Amino acid sequence: MTIHQLSIFIENRSGTLIKVLEALKEAKIQIVASTIADTAEYGIYRLICSEPLRAYEELKKAGVAVALSDVLALELDDEPGRAADAVKMFSDAGISIAYMFTFLLRGKGIMIFRTDNPDKAREVITLNKLKFIAEKDLSKWV
Repeated sequence: MTIHQLSIFIENRSGTLIKVLEALKEAKIQIVASTIADTAEYGIYRLICSEPLRAYEELKKAGVAVALSDVLALELDDEPGRAADAVKMFSDAGISIAYMFTFLLRGKGIMIFRTDNPDKAREVITLNKLKFIAEKDLSKWV
């Protein structure tokens, strides 16, 4: 029910992001989704990719500061308000969402998120019959 996400520390200076992207390119690892949250000095580049464990190892070998974490991923119908409906289910269950990002892929909405209570979030997903994306499913998206 969870997928691995890479979180990469990136300094806000020329050349730091390309180092990450080139390492993944050389390893032939496909990026599925990514986002950067930044401050004046650095950013956190969050990344979902086709082979997260191998990507983690390749980035470590390249000297990149990277962490691996579990996040939840839902497949939503591509209709206005589906993300709001999903978030409301978690909110109604008293679950806070620490961060999320969404995107459309092949006619489906994809919602990646991290919560303060992943076990309870899994219960909400199961009880509400929400369609989740597992790590093994990532290969069908690339």
